[in-house]
Amino acid sequence: MIRKYREADIDQVLDIWLSASIKAHAFVGPAYWKSKVSEMRDVYIPASETYVYESDGQVAGFYSLYGNTLAAIFVSPSLQGTGIGSELMDDAKSRRECLQLSVYSQNAPGINFYKQHGFISLGEQIDEQTGHPEFIMEHYC
Repeated sequence: MIRKYREADIDQVLDIWLSASIKAHAFVGPAYWKSKVSEMRDVYIPASETYVYESDGQVAGFYSLYGNTLAAIFVSPSLQGTGIGSELMDDAKSRRECLQLSVYSQNAPGINFYKQHGFISLGEQIDEQTGHPEFIMEHYC
């Protein structure tokens, strides 16, 4: 079930974000992601419109929208490939006519996931925080 994020979800959301970020972005290194947990907790999640996928009383994944930007979409690594990410993506797309996102160019599984969901690449830029190249992608803008 997908539902609106509640403050009580924060620890599960942060655990999913950290473990999935480390798995998907090994080229950045785990220390970077660990250093960003407090910003996620105190800045990014509160500023975003976040929805969670709940299964058996546990958060299994989430996504965050900031305006028309899909700022985050993450599924617990142990549950990736089970369709949760697609359900989250479909829900996110139903809430906006236009979505944009950025994805590291080294994250081939992420790029393929976004392409499968109708996103196209607009170009490439360098992520100022990590120095790694990323693609800007959009869906029906």
